[in-house]
Amino acid sequence: MRNSEKECISIAPPSHSTENSSYPTNYSRTNSDSLFGTLPSLNQSQFDIVLRRQRTRKEGKPKFTAVPSRFLNLTNDFEFAGWGSISHLTLTPEDIRQGEVELNSFREQQVLGQFTASALAANDILGGVFYTLPSVVAVAGVYSPISLFVAALTLFLWRPVMEEMASALPISGAPYTYLLNVSTKSVALLGAALLLLDFSATAVVSAATAASYLAGEVSLPFPVYVGVALVFVLFTFVSLSGLRESARVATGILAMHAVVIIMLIVASVIAWGRGGMAQLSSNWSLGHVGMSPSAIARQVFNGVCIGMIGLTGFECAPAYTSKMKQNCYPKVLRNLHLSVLILTSVMMLLVVALLPLDVVESGNNILSLLAQKVAGRWLRIMVVVDAVVVLCAGVLTGILSACELLVKLSCDRVLPRVFLATVPSTGAPYVTVFSFIAFSVLIYASTGATLTVVSQMFTMVWLTVMALFPISLIFLRFSRPRLPRGSKCSLFVVAGAIGVAVTVAAGNVAIDPTIAGWFCLYLIILLVLFYMSHNKVTMLRWIYWAYDQLPWLHRLQLTKGWGEGLIRLMRSLRRQEVCLLVKTDEINNLFNMILYVRHNEETSHLKIVHFHNKDIPSEMEANAKILDEAFPEITVDLMFIEGQFDPKNLTALALHLKIPRSLMFMNSPGPNFRYPVAEFGTRIISI
Repeated sequence: MRNSEKECISIAPPSHSTENSSYPTNYSRTNSDSLFGTLPSLNQSQFDIVLRRQRTRKEGKPKFTAVPSRFLNLTNDFEFAGWGSISHLTLTPEDIRQGEVELNSFREQQVLGQFTASALAANDILGGVFYTLPSVVAVAGVYSPISLFVAALTLFLWRPVMEEMASALPISGAPYTYLLNVSTKSVALLGAALLLLDFSATAVVSAATAASYLAGEVSLPFPVYVGVALVFVLFTFVSLSGLRESARVATGILAMHAVVIIMLIVASVIAWGRGGMAQLSSNWSLGHVGMSPSAIARQVFNGVCIGMIGLTGFECAPAYTSKMKQNCYPKVLRNLHLSVLILTSVMMLLVVALLPLDVVESGNNILSLLAQKVAGRWLRIMVVVDAVVVLCAGVLTGILSACELLVKLSCDRVLPRVFLATVPSTGAPYVTVFSFIAFSVLIYASTGATLTVVSQMFTMVWLTVMALFPISLIFLRFSRPRLPRGSKCSLFVVAGAIGVAVTVAAGNVAIDPTIAGWFCLYLIILLVLFYMSHNKVTMLRWIYWAYDQLPWLHRLQLTKGWGEGLIRLMRSLRRQEVCLLVKTDEINNLFNMILYVRHNEETSHLKIVHFHNKDIPSEMEANAKILDEAFPEITVDLMFIEGQFDPKNLTALALHLKIPRSLMFMNSPGPNFRYPVAEFGTRIISI
């Protein structure tokens, strides 16, 4: 301890009792603006004060020298991100004004009431009646109304789960965004892949069913698959024109659909009253002749498994949570649930009661045949037009929802920023539109343009997506228990939802094992693409390592410059800054937050940001310097912002630093937190 004037960092621990000690255990800095003190005496060093010398920071010199490099021709210097800095910032009135404008713009989007919000998702869920009935009849026969009713009852398990998740995280993009805030980014990518597959299956099934309905009524000069291709081409141009989902348009389509369906139900009830129970009795007799109770139960169960496709669209409701008025979301779920509970089972009952069983099992345009019988050609034409319009709306919803998800993935640095490229005149993200359409066409073509295969896979995808909601809730309760929420459901309900999803998925695989093969194939393709895109720097590091193992590549004129190019590309990809919003100077918390960034984001520069009102934590600067040295590949800056930590100031800071709020991370707020989590737009990464 010969030199006592070297720079040191002093970290004072929590105070302890000194009743049995003759030495002091707490030290204060002589200068509040200085981080440094003098070395303790020998007696003092025996106690709780941790004192270490800060490494001399030489500009351009790396933070490590002893660690060997994994590369033959490259030292660790290339991963050195630079030394961090400490700065103080006071937001200007202009910064705050811009932040307030953006925050008000977000708040003004919360205009959807329960009926307009219900309409956006209802067109998907109610349009499912056109492709659900034929699929269910094929396996459940005369017991189809029972199967559809039981399938709809299962949503009673999901409603409280989805209500609790939305009250805790009222943000769009669920379940991807739920998983992103309650688990790791790798887990969230599984949700993103399933959600994209769900949107693609929605678009394919809707387009194929619309073309089939049209082909069943008029003689088309081309095969059905050509009609599906034309539907995709049409809605590609519609999407590129800049059309967005409109609550008014959705409400208008839903109103038309409701009028047609009500007319069909009324006409069918009148016809049933006139014709009596003869047709129903005949169908019932034919449907269970020679069947044992176990065979009947199996038929009903199979119908429930396939009938889940009639509930598709329910998973889309959370996508509009951030745009709904307060306390509207539970009412939207109720409206959607009751409508599908009544519609599908009632329509199936009327079909079985009025049409011969062999006609029903033919599976061709069942509702238009029902309309023809109960009212004539005019109602049949209305049903077909209604089917085509509603199903085409489902195609557009699938495209726009997928585009929104892909744009969000690009903002979260999962996909390249080229997915944010837009058509200058309309603002439509053309790369995302073309990518999604190409993927959907690939799915349809690879199944041999078979609607049955895609529909069965659609059921599996939907069940898996719905299973992510209770799984997300378990993660939420375990990882973010302090997060405020407006409702709370029983753990038995959560377990029941997962159990139903697993059981029904297993039932679908038992009906047709090839479903699992198709489902896994497309899911694996998406996961591989997402993980490769998300881990770009890791992939490039492996490529450089392989290049480095072949010395002759360093000598060839064509390839000798590849190494420098790979290094420049890796550095450029890690250039995007991220922010950690911290409240305390506890080094274990700061360390864990930086570890999260290291494992989930490819960045070489992060800022630790602390909002204060002249009450800066005493060890914040010292701990930031230690962490800056502990992570050589990341530059750790410390920034003090004078002001209150609220959505307005945070938005102003994001605009000032040019860092999107999606790349700002914070701890979970507690139950007494005064501001809605959605207004911050940040990611919650710890308890």
